[in-house]
Amino acid sequence: MTGGRHPGRIRIGCGAGFSGDRIEPAVELAVHGELDYLVFECLAERTIALAQRARHANPAAGSDPLLSARMRAVLGTCAEQGVRIITNMGAANPRAAAAQVADIARGLGLRGLKIAAITGDDVLEAVMAGNPPLIGLAGRVEDLGRDRIVSANAYLGAAPITRALANGAQIVITGRMADPALFLGPLVHEFGWAWDDWTRLGRGTLVGHLLECAGQVTGGYFADPGFKDVADLARLGFPFADVTLDGGCHVSKVTGSGGLVDVRTCTEQLLYEIGDPAAYLTPDVTADFSGVGFVADGPDRVLVTGGGGRPAPQDLKVSVGYLDGYVGEGQISYAGPNAVARGRLALAIVAERLKLTGAAVDDLRSELIGVDAFYAAAAEAHGQVPEVRARVAGRGKTMSAAEQIGAEVESLYTNGPAGGGGATRSAAPVMAIASVLIPRTAVSPRIHWVTA
Repeated sequence: MTGGRHPGRIRIGCGAGFSGDRIEPAVELAVHGELDYLVFECLAERTIALAQRARHANPAAGSDPLLSARMRAVLGTCAEQGVRIITNMGAANPRAAAAQVADIARGLGLRGLKIAAITGDDVLEAVMAGNPPLIGLAGRVEDLGRDRIVSANAYLGAAPITRALANGAQIVITGRMADPALFLGPLVHEFGWAWDDWTRLGRGTLVGHLLECAGQVTGGYFADPGFKDVADLARLGFPFADVTLDGGCHVSKVTGSGGLVDVRTCTEQLLYEIGDPAAYLTPDVTADFSGVGFVADGPDRVLVTGGGGRPAPQDLKVSVGYLDGYVGEGQISYAGPNAVARGRLALAIVAERLKLTGAAVDDLRSELIGVDAFYAAAAEAHGQVPEVRARVAGRGKTMSAAEQIGAEVESLYTNGPAGGGGATRSAAPVMAIASVLIPRTAVSPRIHWVTA
C-alpha cells in the first residue's frame, strides 16, 4: 500500500454520476472531503455514441462538453491537496481531452501535472470485421446496416488506470470503461491487489458500483416525501468511500452537505442496474454481491460488509451505436371545461392528417400527458380533468418525415379544437444501442502522456 492521508485506508469520492451532473458537489468534495482520489463518471451508452458522431464531424471534438467547466472548478484544489483525478470524460476522444486539461492547468498556473489518456476502447474495425451476433436481438452486427453504425466501444477494465497511476499520473482520462473500473483501478494501485485476487477485486467493484451514480447513494433518485424523506436535496452532497486493504468500506458524504446516506440508500444503489447479484459481470471480475450487508455506523455513514468474486468473463462487452431513424414530436395544451375531449379530438385530427398526407411515419404514439401516461381510467373517473397536454410522437425514416409530426400538431392552433396553446415541436435522429461480445485479444488499451 502506498498510503493516503488516512492511515490504513484510501478515500475515493465521486464527483459526477452522469454527463450533465451538478458541479458544486464535486467542488465540495475536493475542498472538504479530504480525498485521495476524485472520480468523475460521466459516460452512458448513448453518450459515447453521440460523442463519436461529434468527433467524426470535428477531429478535435468528442470529449465531454462539461470537461472544461469541471476541471476549472476542481483542478487547482486537487493539485494543491494532492488529490488524483480519474474520469471517463474523454468519451470518444481521450487524447484531445488530455490536451485540453493540460491547457487549463497551464492557464491556472499549474505546472508539471502528468496527465494520462487511455485509448483502445474504440473497436469499430474489429467489430465490423468479426460481425458478432447481437445480444438480445436477432441477427448480427451487419444486420444493423453498415452505413448506420456510428460507433463500437468496448468496456475496458481497470488495469490501464493502475498502470497509469504507477507511472505517476495525477490525472487519468479514459473513454469507455466499465463504470466500477474507474474506482477499482486506484484501489488495485494503492493496495497492490493481485489481478486474480477475486475476492478483493469483487469488493473493489462493489465500492465502484455504490459510488458510480454519485447522488443516487446520498438520497437522489431515492426521495419520496412522507415515505423516504431526504433533507436539503437542493444541496445534495456526493459520496465518498473509505476503503481498507481487504476491500471493506464505509460510505459517507461531507458533513453538513444535503442528502442522506443510510442502509436504505445503499441497498437501493446496490440493486440498481444489475441482473444476477451473484454474477455481476465486469471486465475485471465476476462480482458476487449476494452476501453484501449494510450496517449504520454513525450519521450518514454506512459500513459495507461482504462481497466477493470469481474469475472474469473471457469476452468483453461492446456497446454499438447506430442510427435508427428519426423521432418527431409535437405537444399542445388544452385547459378548462371539456379539456380532455378537446385533447382527444386534437390527437384524432393529427392521426388522420398524417394518414391523409401520406407521412412516412410509424411507431406513432398519441397520448394526453397526465391522463393516458399511467392511470387513464382512474384520472377520468374522478371527474373533469382541468388541463391536459396532448402529445404525438413517432418515428420516420427521414428527418423531413419526423418533422411532419410536429408540424401537424402546431397547425392545431388554428385548425383544431378551441383553446389550444403552448405548442412545441421537435425532431432529432435516434441513436440506438446494441451490444455484442468480442474476445479480449481484440482489444489493446494504450496510455498516452501529456505534461502540463
